[in-house]
Amino acid sequence: MKELAYVVYEVSGLADWERFGVDLLGMRLGERTGSGFTLRTDEKAHRWVITEGPADDLVATGYEVEGAAALDALVARLRSAGSEVAEGDAELAAARKVDRIFVTADPMGNRIELVQGLADAATPFASASLLGGFVTGAGGAGHQVLMAHGVPRETYLGFYIDLLGFKISDIMVEELAPGVVADLIFLHCNGRHHTVAFGDMPSPKKTHHFMVEVDDIRDVGLAYDRCMDAKQPFEMTLGMHPNDHMFSFYVFTPSGFSVEYGWGGLIIDDETWEVKTLDRLHSWGHRPPGVVADLLAAAPNSMEENH
Repeated sequence: MKELAYVVYEVSGLADWERFGVDLLGMRLGERTGSGFTLRTDEKAHRWVITEGPADDLVATGYEVEGAAALDALVARLRSAGSEVAEGDAELAAARKVDRIFVTADPMGNRIELVQGLADAATPFASASLLGGFVTGAGGAGHQVLMAHGVPRETYLGFYIDLLGFKISDIMVEELAPGVVADLIFLHCNGRHHTVAFGDMPSPKKTHHFMVEVDDIRDVGLAYDRCMDAKQPFEMTLGMHPNDHMFSFYVFTPSGFSVEYGWGGLIIDDETWEVKTLDRLHSWGHRPPGVVADLLAAAPNSMEENH
């Protein structure tokens, strides 16, 4: 497996999503399609495909494989393990801007599109909002955290590791409250610390968040301000993770799942990397906005008491 090439979201509000992706996050509109539009973060034709519909959730993930022979071998391995794999037709390949495409599903039922040859766009990438650019390249489009929905860890790891070829980066287990434990496992397929992670959190959605990374730390602050000014609801304030060292914030999309907007993510060297289990999700920050609001509300009273 080479990289996470693109994601496909079905959304109920196209106009809100265009504003969110372009004006707030700093992406570039790729093209308008019969069912929505695409978003660019680099020289590729698209990284996000936005289609109109009621799901307000992830509907497909495209993973790019390194070359035709590798794609054929991966399809054969999946079929020999009992997975159903169908070759996509020319219309689907054209819509995804790829040379070849095969479709399968992971044990949670998430649609997986295995592709070769994601095309470049006809024009260079440029953003009216960014001082720098998005970090993609060898690390792919970014990372996503998906819901396990009760599927045993050994089952989905058998699919992603044994069949797709991912490797474990690390595990994070933190007791958030008495009897409430966050238990996540992070997987990589290239130097990016993780391309996909899984947690069995209570949520009706397939996805918790998608992460986009920028190469200029100032763009994290500017995007944070744009989201605040637009009154886009946040899931978590600025903070940093102890595993991938990402400095980031989490903002809700118009569809209710989140985007992590970050800088400074760790690059893994498989020759020296050691898998660890960490006991906390955040090194600092990443607080729910309600907690911060409560602290700010209490601050004037504290100042009055001190005087």
